[in-house]
Amino acid sequence: MSQVTEQAVLQALSGVMDPDLRKDIVSLGFVKNLVIEDGKVRFVVELTTPACPVKDLLKQQAEDAVSALPGVESVYVTMTAQVRGHQAQPQPGAGAGAPQQQLLPGVKHIVPVASGKGGVGKSTVSANLAIALAAQGAKVGLMDADIYGPSIPNIMGITEPPKVEGGRIEPVERHGVKVISMGFFIEEKQAVVWRGPMLAKALDEFMSNVNWGELDYMIIDLPPGTGDVQLSLCQKLALTGAVVVSTPQDVALKVAQKAITLFEMLKTPVLGVVENMSYYVCKHCGERDNIFGNGGAKQAAEELGMAFLGELPLATAIRESCDAGEPSAAADAEGDYGKAFRAVAEQLAAQISIRSHSGELGKSIKMSF
Repeated sequence: MSQVTEQAVLQALSGVMDPDLRKDIVSLGFVKNLVIEDGKVRFVVELTTPACPVKDLLKQQAEDAVSALPGVESVYVTMTAQVRGHQAQPQPGAGAGAPQQQLLPGVKHIVPVASGKGGVGKSTVSANLAIALAAQGAKVGLMDADIYGPSIPNIMGITEPPKVEGGRIEPVERHGVKVISMGFFIEEKQAVVWRGPMLAKALDEFMSNVNWGELDYMIIDLPPGTGDVQLSLCQKLALTGAVVVSTPQDVALKVAQKAITLFEMLKTPVLGVVENMSYYVCKHCGERDNIFGNGGAKQAAEELGMAFLGELPLATAIRESCDAGEPSAAADAEGDYGKAFRAVAEQLAAQISIRSHSGELGKSIKMSF
């Protein structure tokens, strides 16, 4: 029987390529804890995110590559993940308004979800992305920065206020996600009538006086438009990049372009575009109807050189589940709608991994799939 060597195993695994990072898993340092005993080979493949969309493919390719070696009787591959944080690159001439990562020192990636206008389902997308990432093993926080119209508590099904311990606010955990929102601190029908400085103060509390702990991802649900909240966050935090939500309509895409332009002006990369309410499937006949058109956001992303993170359906079940405090990514994780949100979350996680690995934080990068 041929003797299986560590060198031979690593040589075989060097043919397994990560399609996004475009390097093999050995040179990327993904292969760990390699053990060879009597023809039995065991090793760990540590990816850059638990929400990797190709993790099953990589596992199968690794098993096949090593199994083909002479003398190998069995192969055991354990898939794990370690999210790698990004380091903020200071902008030329940055001064007091430059991003200050120490506001959220335990958070590896901060991702605001934006829209140029209201009514495109931005909060629904934010909540479901956070839940989908958490469901796959990531440590996730969700900050509701829509101060004037906080809807995250209702969508997440949270009725209890957060506790205060040691002078700091403890975020409420729901569906595996740590959540904070202005909705916890005002009465349901109370209007928030604040000027810019008051908004900034509320955001400062969310960033500096909430015990977020260690997080892989923080999703921030922004208010619609291009106002004070967006400016404050871009100036005060080292954002990994933004997600822009739009519907397929031309008018919505034109407004979404304004949000993209704002982030570009503030040196914040756009990780990708999500097309929400992309299509409707009749529950009686199963026919698909593109009520608002289809593919507009994808085309816009391609024209702008940005990643298209996916399309999400317009469905009564999604609305009902959010109204009930059980978003589709949690209530229907293995159903069509839950899988749709999970697919977008995986594409987002992959885009973050690409950006973290490349260090190219100031420009958009297209996905490889």
